Amino acid sequence: MTYDEWLASIPNELSDDPLWRMEVYRFALFANDLAWHDVSRLAQDSRTLSLSDQLYRASGSISANIAEGYSRKSGKDQARFYEYALGSAREARVWYYHARHILSVEVATHRIKLLTRIIRLLLTIIPSERGYKMAETRADYDIDIETLLNQPPMP
Repeated sequence: MTYDEWLASIPNELSDDPLWRMEVYRFALFANDLAWHDVSRLAQDSRTLSLSDQLYRASGSISANIAEGYSRKSGKDQARFYEYALGSAREARVWYYHARHILSVEVATHRIKLLTRIIRLLLTIIPSERGYKMAETRADYDIDIETLLNQPPMP
């Protein structure tokens, strides 16, 4: 499933919401839909059953926290939930690294790169909502977003 195919499947109730304008939210929803297929594969192996649960919880938490933060009144409240989303994105990225033995290095690398893109976007949003710069140094991630969204490998 490519990003464009996925976009075409989204119900109007989601895409008509002002929250939909946030690219990071759309990417987080897409990542979670990809995770659905990935965890289904991981759940078939008893060694990765717990990992699949952790991965799906972390990946679902990203978009859920972005949605909750978007709905808050103050920038500081919004930033707090975006920080939760950031933590979940980093957690999901680690779970994908661990899952590479079952999913394949190609699939895990793709998901890690998509999550890294989400992390970069959140690291841009959070300081602007907080009203000051984060102390974290910015990592230089070179990601081809078009390939990432339109050529996702499937397990």
